[in-house]
Amino acid sequence: MRIPVRHCMRTIARLFAYLRRYPLLALAQLVCAAAGTGMVIVFPKILQVVIDDVIPNQQMERLGPLIGAALGAFLLQEMLDCLRIRLNNTFEQKVVFDLRSDLYQHLQTLPLGWFDNHPTGDIMTCVSEDVQSMERVLIDGVEQGLVAILQILVVGAMMVWTHAQLAAAALFPVPFLVAGAIFYTKGARGRHAKVRRATGEMNSLLHDNLAGIRQIKSYALEESEHGHFNEASRAVREATLGVMRAWSIYKPGMAFLNSLGRVIVIGFGAWLTFRGELKVGDLTAFLYLVTLYFYEPVTRLHQLNQLVLAGLAAGERVFGILDTEPETGISDKSRLPEIRGHVVYEGVGFAYTDRVATLSHVSLEARPGQTIALVGPTGAGKSTIINLLARFYEQDQGRILVDGHEIRTLGKRYLRSQIGYVTQESFLFNGTVRDNLLIAKQTAGEDELWAALTAANARDFVERLPERLDTHVGERGVKLSVGEKQRISIARALLKNPPILLLDEATASVDTATERLIQEALEKLMVNRTSFVIAHRLSTVCRAHRIYVLDHGRIVEEGTHAELLARGGLYAGLCRTALSEE
Repeated sequence: MRIPVRHCMRTIARLFAYLRRYPLLALAQLVCAAAGTGMVIVFPKILQVVIDDVIPNQQMERLGPLIGAALGAFLLQEMLDCLRIRLNNTFEQKVVFDLRSDLYQHLQTLPLGWFDNHPTGDIMTCVSEDVQSMERVLIDGVEQGLVAILQILVVGAMMVWTHAQLAAAALFPVPFLVAGAIFYTKGARGRHAKVRRATGEMNSLLHDNLAGIRQIKSYALEESEHGHFNEASRAVREATLGVMRAWSIYKPGMAFLNSLGRVIVIGFGAWLTFRGELKVGDLTAFLYLVTLYFYEPVTRLHQLNQLVLAGLAAGERVFGILDTEPETGISDKSRLPEIRGHVVYEGVGFAYTDRVATLSHVSLEARPGQTIALVGPTGAGKSTIINLLARFYEQDQGRILVDGHEIRTLGKRYLRSQIGYVTQESFLFNGTVRDNLLIAKQTAGEDELWAALTAANARDFVERLPERLDTHVGERGVKLSVGEKQRISIARALLKNPPILLLDEATASVDTATERLIQEALEKLMVNRTSFVIAHRLSTVCRAHRIYVLDHGRIVEEGTHAELLARGGLYAGLCRTALSEE
């Protein structure tokens, strides 16, 4: 697979757009690089003078100043190089910070549907490894590439000034070097892109396996998952070897052409010396220039080509994410003076894919302060209904209204700030209990936090924790039980104090005693709030003001618990199943 040249040029142009944010740092680097490169011609010139003039004419008095001048030039060159490296590191880190920050910020604006189709491990690879690979373009591709090009130009001019014919002979391999680089680059872009894809897939598998390590152990899948990981790792190995095989031919070939240039200079230079057209000192200085200062940066550019190509392949992935259309309406300022919680669905339809409709012609109503229960078989569309209310997805047909206003006219950030969401798998961040509570209200004081925990029946166990509110809960809250995590989530929702509440199987994964505690907390949470409840336990559903029964994306029954039991339909059957289980 080959990446079109125009795409690479577009990636380079966009990368340089980040560089242009810091023009003074860029200019300072350029000045240091130019001044430092100018110093490389000093020593060859001194060498030529010493060999052709000082030694033959026994001018010992000139030797000391010439040696001092050589040392001074070397010292100044290294000081300028030190300053250039420091400036470049500052420049490069600023640009990488901006790039990583923009990428993360853009990821936050993407719709949930995008994340459904992109593995987390692959996204993490892009944010960390791909940006890091682009960093090599900045360090090596820009900085060292600039120095190498300046050095080639300065030294080339010095060679022509020393002896034009010999310079022409030394430049003989250059067209072949350029042609080889172009030929290698055409195929290498696709090879490096293949490595980035394979690495992303391997990291995605690794992320999934680490996140599901308990399931792997419980089902004794260690061997089979090891095999799957080896397959992904083998794909990375083969893709990387493809790059290395091409490099194993390209690098020695370019090195041979460099050596050919040196041999030509020695042979042709010796012939010119025999004819008396070139002094020994001039030949020595010329060889010094060619060997150390001309072909060396040419070799460096070939090595940089490998890194730059890897960085461009990574850049394609990074800018591919940045080019993804963000979720619309996130920052809209449209809002209501006060949300009472009157929610209406009118003929709502939705499909995650073009082929299968998840919801069809769904109409329901929740008046302010009412509790609405959504029941039905697995896959009936219950969670989709509440996801649409939070605008995690946008309905394909119909309207959803809050207090008479179509939710698409409200800013998403504002709408979600008015909704509390408690799910079956409560997510806690890898921080303290306090950190996880303050997500809901960053200005909350100590008393507010404890009041929320008390209302959520969580105070007792939090007080028993080693550092109470400042106890670390671990990744995804792994140091807490399922019921404890759920009660922290309820306390978080209480602290947020939203007018609309969404409860998705909030008591599904706990024992009866813990369920009782959670149910008590939920009852406090639901007071004076419009609540949508998805539950499989009868004790939770029968308290609802209105129950909607879904099947295959449609509402097939609605009414109170008593009304639906009397009809003897799907709800009655679900209740019989729930009663037998309980």
